[in-house]
Amino acid sequence: MTGAQPAADTSLSYGQSLAHGPLGTALLHIEQARRGVSTWEEVHRSLSGVGPLIDGPDAGLYLGAPAMAFVLHLAADGTDRYAGALHTLDTVVAAHTRRRLAAAHERTNAGRVTTFAEYDLLRGLTGVGALLLRRHPRGPETKRVLEYLVRLTEPIFANGERRPGWWVGHAPTHQTAMPGGHANAGMAHGITGPLALLSLALRAGVTVDGHEAAIRRICSWLDGIRRVDRSGVRWPRWTSGRGSAPTPPAGPSWCYGTPGIARAQQLAAIVTEDADRKRMAERALLACLADPDQLDQVADRGLCHGLAGIVRTAQRMAEDAANPQAFAGRISALVERASAAAPFAETGFLEGEAGATLAFLDAESGSDAVPRGQWDTCLLLT
Repeated sequence: MTGAQPAADTSLSYGQSLAHGPLGTALLHIEQARRGVSTWEEVHRSLSGVGPLIDGPDAGLYLGAPAMAFVLHLAADGTDRYAGALHTLDTVVAAHTRRRLAAAHERTNAGRVTTFAEYDLLRGLTGVGALLLRRHPRGPETKRVLEYLVRLTEPIFANGERRPGWWVGHAPTHQTAMPGGHANAGMAHGITGPLALLSLALRAGVTVDGHEAAIRRICSWLDGIRRVDRSGVRWPRWTSGRGSAPTPPAGPSWCYGTPGIARAQQLAAIVTEDADRKRMAERALLACLADPDQLDQVADRGLCHGLAGIVRTAQRMAEDAANPQAFAGRISALVERASAAAPFAETGFLEGEAGATLAFLDAESGSDAVPRGQWDTCLLLT
C-alpha cells in the first residue's frame, strides 16, 4: 500500500499530512481559488491551526514542515502571501535537508543499503528535492540533493552481490516477504521518482556533476527489466534476488506500473534527446490505456492507485507527446470510467476525494484541455 507513514502521534501527523489530512485538502482549495471558484479566505481557513510542525526524521514532502512549505508555496501563487512563514520554513527545510543528507552519506560510506524513508518521494530526499527545486532551484541544498541522487544510482554490493544503488534491505510492503531486499521501480517509492526529479531539474537548467550519466544509468536498468508482449511494454514493480516481480498485466497506476514509469522515462528522454525512448514511453502508456485487462483492475477514482492518477499522468504526457491527440480519446474514456467508480471513504489527497477532484478539474472540461496548476509537482509529473 502506498502512503506516507504517520509519526507516533497519529492526530498530530494527520493534521500535517499532505497524503491524507487537511494539507492535502488545502491543495484543492488553492486550485479552486486560483480559478476564481473559491476564495483565498477559504484557503487561509483550511491552513489555520496546523502546528506545531513536525521536523524530525518522519518529516518529508508529505508530512510536517516540508509539506506545509509546499502548500504555502502554492498558496502564495506568485504573491507575497505567507512570505514570513515561507521564509521561516525555508530555513527549517534547509536544515532538515542537511541532516538528512549527512545521514544518507554516512550510510553510503558505511556500505549499508538504503531505505524508502531515506530516498523516496513520499518520505525521503526525492520528495524534499521536489520541494527545493520548486522553491529554490539554484539553492545549495537543491544541488546537494541532486548530487546525492547521482550517488544513489551508482552500483553497490549487498550480501556479496552487485546491486543497484537504490537496493533496499526490506520488502516493498508489510505484506510481502522478501529476504535480501529488492530494487523498486515505482514512482512513489522506487527509482523512477529520482529519475523524474533528475530529469525535471535538468530540464530547468539545474545540473550537477554526473547528472546526465545518472539518468542514463537508471534508464539502462529499466531497459534491462522491461517486458514486451501483445499488451505492449511494461515493467515489473520491483526486482529481488529471486528475480522480477510477476509481470502479467496488472492494474496501472501513478505510484506503480506503466503510467508513472512511462512519464519518468518520457522526461528523461526529453532532456537526453533520446527520441527512441520518448517514442517507446508514449506508446507504452497508450497501449496500457487501450488494454481493458489492465484498466478493469483499477477499482477507484483516486490519485495514488486509481483513475485520477492515470488521468493526470496521461495529460502531462500528452503535453510533451509527439502526437497529443492520440491521448485525447483515452483520457475521455478514463473520465467516463471514473464516473461509475465507487464513492470515496476519505476526503484526502492521495487516496481520497480532494485529489480526484483536482485531477478531474481539467479532464472533465474536454479531452484536449491543458492541465493547469502546479499541484502535481508533488507527484513529480511536472
